Amino acid sequence: MRKKVVAIIFGGSSPEYDVSLNSSYSIINAIDCEKYEIVLVGITRQGLWYRYSGGVEGIPNDDWHADEALLTRAFISPERSGGLLEIKDGNVRSVPVDVVFPVLHGRCGEDGTVQGLCELAGIPCVGAGLASSALCMDKDRAHKLVSLAGIRTPKAVCFEYVPGDEEILSAAKQLGLPLYVKPVKAGSSFGISKVESLAVVCDAAKAAFAFDDAIIMEENIDGFETGCAVAGNDELTVGRVDEIELSDGFFTYEEKYTLKTSKIHMPARIDASTELRLQEAAKVIYRTLGCRGYCRIDTFLSKDGEIIFNEANTIPGFTPKSRFPKMMQGIGIEYPELVDMLIGLCLEIHNSEL
Repeated sequence: MRKKVVAIIFGGSSPEYDVSLNSSYSIINAIDCEKYEIVLVGITRQGLWYRYSGGVEGIPNDDWHADEALLTRAFISPERSGGLLEIKDGNVRSVPVDVVFPVLHGRCGEDGTVQGLCELAGIPCVGAGLASSALCMDKDRAHKLVSLAGIRTPKAVCFEYVPGDEEILSAAKQLGLPLYVKPVKAGSSFGISKVESLAVVCDAAKAAFAFDDAIIMEENIDGFETGCAVAGNDELTVGRVDEIELSDGFFTYEEKYTLKTSKIHMPARIDASTELRLQEAAKVIYRTLGCRGYCRIDTFLSKDGEIIFNEANTIPGFTPKSRFPKMMQGIGIEYPELVDMLIGLCLEIHNSEL
C-alpha cells in the first residue's frame, strides 16, 4: 500500500517565522515514516516557496535556504488535484500530495490563506479550514461570536481605521486603566502593549497598527490566563488545563519563548471542578468558532472564578515543550501519537466529504 504523502509547510512571511521553524522541526522528527512520506516546503521571510531536500537540522537554525542546490521553486497548484508543482530548469513537474500540514503561525498561514489554497486544490489540510482560521485570527469577530454563545469576553473597543488621538483617549477612559492595546489579527503577542497611563495609549495604538490594519483595546481582567488543548472533529478530546503565572506585566513574545520571569503550570493550580468548567467552555468555544482538527483555547479565570474568553490559536506552538502538546501529554497522549492523531483527523474529514 502506497504511503500517504504529507507536505509540511514551514517558515512564512509573518513575524512568527522563527516559531514556525522550531515547531516544524519537532513535527518532522515525530512523523511515522513507516506510514508517511514527507515532502518539505519552506517559505522564506520574503514569501518565496521552495521544496527543500536538505537535512532537517537546517530548519531550526534557519540555514535551510542557504544552499540553492537543496532548493527547488515549488508551490501548491490551485487546480483541483494539481498537487505540488515544482519548477526546475524551465520544466514543471507535479508532485502528488495527500495531506498538507501547515506549520505557519500568524498571518499568511494561520489566517485562512493557505487553508483556502488547499481547499481550492482539493488537498486535505491539517487543522481548521478557511472560514474558521480567518475567524479565530480576528480577535474582535471571534469575541463577538463567542459572547453570543454565553461566554464572557473582555469589554473592548475596536478600530478598523486609524482613529484620532481624541478617539483613542475616549476609548481608554471608557475601558479604564490598565488596559491592553492589540492588533486584531496577530499572534505571539506582537504589537501588544499593556497601558497603565493615558500618556502612552496613543503610542501603543501606533505600535499595534504596525502589525495590522485594525486594532482592539481591551479591559484588563483581574485574574490569570489559562489554556486548554482541544482536538477532534465530531468527537472532541480535551487536554489538561494549564496556567500562566506572571511576575509582572503580560505574556510578551520574549516571555512566551524564554519564560525568564514567568512560569507555566501544567496542570493549572485549580480544583477539579474549575478545570472541568474550563474544559467545557473550551469545547463550546471550539465548536462556536467552527474549529476542527485541533486548537488551543486561551481564557482568563477571574478572581471570582468567572471564565472570560481571550483567543483561539488554530496553529499553536508545537514543539514537545509547547503548551498544546504538554496539555495533551497530561491525558496520556505523547508527542508522536499526537502528530499522527492530527494527520488522521485531517484525513477523517476529507474521507467523510468524498
